[in-house]
Amino acid sequence: MSGHSKWHSIKHKKGAADAKRGKIFTRLIKELSVAARAGGGDPDMNPRLRTVVAEAKANNMPRENIERAIRRGTGQEPGVSYEEAQYEGYGPGGAALIIDVLTDNKNRTAGEIRHLLEKHGGNLAAPNAVAWMFSKKGYIVVEKAKADEERLMTAVLDAGADDLQDDEDNWEVFTAPEKFAAVHEAIKQLGIEPATAKISMIPQNYVKLEGKPAQQMVKLMSDLEDHDDVQNVSSNFDISEKEIEASLA
Repeated sequence: MSGHSKWHSIKHKKGAADAKRGKIFTRLIKELSVAARAGGGDPDMNPRLRTVVAEAKANNMPRENIERAIRRGTGQEPGVSYEEAQYEGYGPGGAALIIDVLTDNKNRTAGEIRHLLEKHGGNLAAPNAVAWMFSKKGYIVVEKAKADEERLMTAVLDAGADDLQDDEDNWEVFTAPEKFAAVHEAIKQLGIEPATAKISMIPQNYVKLEGKPAQQMVKLMSDLEDHDDVQNVSSNFDISEKEIEASLA
């Protein structure tokens, strides 16, 4: 997971995470509304909504914002209706991509995603071309400087995490989606604010990228994550910290 972990942690260090908090909230508001529309506004009775609420809280979204988004989804407040779509593709060097979107115009969004992929040396693929390479998991990144390994391991495993992995400057914590909230709370109880905390598609294997393909991939990821309709981008690239920092400079 090293490439993806470094991608998120470097953006966090550069302050990009704070700068994009509005983007994160916009993404979560859409997800809350869609989940509430599909399964009702009670998180206790709607597992999907419960998972999104946990992620919203992990990103410090105010309670009123969460509740308003749920009311929009259930029709208690007016709001735009969004459709879900998932695009699969390949990036530079053959890295696999899963791009989740919520949009009010699927045709427009599909064309824009296709354009971004082709602009950076990638292409769209058929459904299920790459999805089989990924598993849905809770994913939390903790910077090593903020955590003692033994205390962190004990806390997350006791809370139900599947694994804790060493990725040079970071600890990566993996959970089943339904355990995400409990594990994140256990980390916060240690006084630690994770660099990343989200439900994500985790790849089974990784593609090492260097040189031009690595630079193209970083630019592609930045452009995809900046797109208003994109909710989440998952990929199996592995790029060195040095190359990511140079491409984000």
